[in-house]
Amino acid sequence: MRGKLLFLGGLAAGFVLGSRAGREKYEEIRSQAEKFWQNPTVQEAAGVAQAQANKLYTEGKDKLQSSKLGEKLSTTTTTGTTSTDDLIAPSDSLSGTGTKGPGGTL
Repeated sequence: MRGKLLFLGGLAAGFVLGSRAGREKYEEIRSQAEKFWQNPTVQEAAGVAQAQANKLYTEGKDKLQSSKLGEKLSTTTTTGTTSTDDLIAPSDSLSGTGTKGPGGTL
């Protein structure tokens, strides 16, 4: 009970302090975040991280397909079931084909 009251008190204090800062402060924080994201160094690091994630995904997919489970899944695939690729398809954010984020980039 005491924990719930402390949580609600913190929530109320955060709301009051946040509403006092207002829209102007929000816009300032948002523009700083946008500048950070557009920094070429940050973009380069994000590209490297995405390339590494794609590489790890591909390696994992290959290992799964060559494992006994992958072989079993591929041999039991019929018209009505999904293939191994369907089971382990990447999310849009890792494949590079997803929607654009707030900064207009992936």
